[in-house]
Amino acid sequence: MPGSDTRWTVTQEAAVSAVRDVFCGHGKLEIVPKVYVGSLRDVATLYTPGVGTLVQRIVADASQADILTNRANTIAVVTDGTAVLGFGRTGPLPAIPVMEGKAIMFKLLAGLDAVPLCLDVRDSAKLVDHIAALEPSFAGFNLEDVASPHCFATVEELTRRLSVPVFHDDQYGTATVIVAGLMNALKVVGKRKEDIRIVVNGAGAAGTAAARLCLAWGAGDVVVCDRHGVLCEGEVQPSMHMAALASITNKSRIKGTLADALKGADAFVGLSTGPLIDASHIQSMAKSAVVFACANPVPEIMPHEAIAAGAAIAGSGRFDAPNQCNNVLAFPGIMRGAVDVSVKNITETICLAASRAIADHVTTAQLGPENVLPNPLDSELCPMVAEAVAAQAAAEGLARKQYMQGAIAERVRALNRVSGHQQEILRGLIQKNAETTAS
Repeated sequence: MPGSDTRWTVTQEAAVSAVRDVFCGHGKLEIVPKVYVGSLRDVATLYTPGVGTLVQRIVADASQADILTNRANTIAVVTDGTAVLGFGRTGPLPAIPVMEGKAIMFKLLAGLDAVPLCLDVRDSAKLVDHIAALEPSFAGFNLEDVASPHCFATVEELTRRLSVPVFHDDQYGTATVIVAGLMNALKVVGKRKEDIRIVVNGAGAAGTAAARLCLAWGAGDVVVCDRHGVLCEGEVQPSMHMAALASITNKSRIKGTLADALKGADAFVGLSTGPLIDASHIQSMAKSAVVFACANPVPEIMPHEAIAAGAAIAGSGRFDAPNQCNNVLAFPGIMRGAVDVSVKNITETICLAASRAIADHVTTAQLGPENVLPNPLDSELCPMVAEAVAAQAAAEGLARKQYMQGAIAERVRALNRVSGHQQEILRGLIQKNAETTAS
């Protein structure tokens, strides 16, 4: 029924079987060649001695590496395993499935070849050094599941040291989707961004970025809460980043608990843990409230419970409920656009351009309380986000490669057509293998 969270579920057995019993091995991805090798002449051309010519050309002109190798289309998905989903500091090994999953989304949606790298490092400085040492092999780095607060210094230092894009998806990938959802939610409920008060619960990587991006978007007020209560300027904060966040938020100077902050609030953005709030919290909010409860894997409140309590719009990070506020809507297109124009610094204005592209992908006819965000598998979404990112980077003078209007979107479409053909071939092989095994 509408608003229900039981449209479909993924059992633990299904999640394990999907990667354990796959065609030709385990896991979600593999490396396959893009060239045909059918003879010793092919081997000699593509390996030795043929590669010697390529080495010489790159020695003479380093820019040839982006033409003669796959570097220009290859990124790394990097974690230190300190903040894996809702499981916390798991270490690098348990983080591999998450990085593999992100890598296949990059390939399927943006045509980017992504390599999962789970590093066993103990501090931010070492993480930065390890990633910096890998720069010659990659056109960009997507940081994932790196704990707050050291993720902030890590991204800042990598952006300073590296010449390729660095994007911490847990920060601005999440924030980009939240703002996109709010853009469309306000259209549905008939409110203006300048008039609303947003409560963000969670002052970690995602919560901090969401608060900052909401302010950059022009939200009237943003109030941030952590496990100790409301952040308010003038009160002692446990860290420099929390003090900085308190200084730019909560202009109404609300004090107290999350419950106090929610009274009269127009929107709730949950980026903490769940379950956390109930019907009484929703009922204390303003009329036509918007609730994005995005804690993973269990939201702060289930979407159907928020609707039953009186919320006008409810969303979460789950794919088995309406309004999926999942960063897969953002990160493939953002990184594709950033890589293609070689933008070193992915700014908040670039993220807002991505937010608008995501929001605009829901047409007026489609827009409604259960549909404020597009389907991430929509074949036109990633091309439009990548194009918007590249265009904004060029407008800000940050693009270090030439930007031609429409070219990046068309390239993504072409790459995705190839991925689509590969998926069809793979599906046929898997089906044939299953039939052979069964017989």
